[in-house]
Amino acid sequence: MRKRKVEEKSGGAAEWLTTYSDMVTLLLCFFVLLFSFSEIDAQKFRSIMSSFQGGAGVLESGTAMDIPENLLGDDNVDADELAKLKSVIEEYAEESGLKGEITLKVEERGLVIRFMDSIFFDSGKADLKPESKQILHYVAELLNREEFKQKQIKIEGHTDTDPIIHSNTYPTNWELSAIRATNVLRYLVEVEKISGDRISSSGYSYYRPIAPNNTKANKAKNRRVDIVILKSSQELWEP
Repeated sequence: MRKRKVEEKSGGAAEWLTTYSDMVTLLLCFFVLLFSFSEIDAQKFRSIMSSFQGGAGVLESGTAMDIPENLLGDDNVDADELAKLKSVIEEYAEESGLKGEITLKVEERGLVIRFMDSIFFDSGKADLKPESKQILHYVAELLNREEFKQKQIKIEGHTDTDPIIHSNTYPTNWELSAIRATNVLRYLVEVEKISGDRISSSGYSYYRPIAPNNTKANKAKNRRVDIVILKSSQELWEP
């Protein structure tokens, strides 16, 4: 009769536990990815992450993941603060006769202050008009207030679909939109002393329109610079 060989098991984790740990880790990555595409809710985020606490995974000795209470901030507080800021700037725009050229909207990611390009620049140019600096000075004073000085800021340049002609400085709308946004950023940082670690700029050419590029009026709407004051919950996901 053939003797059965009893294999000696070494003192490591069982093979099935390793496979199970890999599966749990992949599931975690999958759900975090799905969550990143959805509207962020701090309470839901903590609930999702807490479901993984204490489970088998790649963390040694089953160490649980601690979710800081202030990780995503408080969107309710953000919304109130941004709503107040929106009202103040709207009042300033109306008093300055710029109501039709400055629009404000509180969106999921924060407060968007939208300036028509003609406020800041001449057609096809990226140098700030002298009169535009007074407007930026006013906005900067608000953003440097105690209640807003920790907020992250994005400067976004946009154009219409008309091609750029007769310009060696700006070969395409990519360069024009990016340099316009950068010049606004540089003024806010270098002149108005907004901290450089809380502000960034991007140029989107004509790829993020707010209206169809089929009429002169709509193209004028798309030629714009947006100053976005981000909600705390969005700072993790925005560049």
